[in-house]
Parts: sequence; structure tokens; C-alpha cells
Amino acid sequence: MDIIYLLIPLALVLLVVAVGTFFWAVRNDQFDDLDREASRILFDEDTAPPKPKDQDSSSSPESKERQD
Repeated sequence: MDIIYLLIPLALVLLVVAVGTFFWAVRNDQFDDLDREASRILFDEDTAPPKPKDQDSSSSPESKERQD
């Protein structure tokens, strides 16, 4: 029976934290667009990300010499 004196305040503290977190998320626009992210996974991106020019060694003069 003595544990109830600990559990009730602990439950109230957790409730306040959960409600505070919910209002923080609403205030910071976390729930604005739920449909875009849900449907984004369904569509493939046809374009590959561009490669950095530093890693593209096939067009360097050194690699052309090696190919000859």
C-alpha cells in the first residue's frame, strides 16, 4: 500500500512530461505534412546523385594514358 504514494506522483510527472512533449511537437510543426513522407517511399528517384569531380578518374589525363 505504501508504494501507491510513489506511483501516483510518478505517474503524474510522466503525464506532464508526455503532454509537454506533445505540445512542443505541435508548436514546432512536427505534424504539418504527414502524407508527403508516407508516400515518398513509394516513388523511385530516377536520377542518380551527381558524382563529385574529384572521384571521377575516368576523365583525367592520367587514366587516358593508362588506357593506351
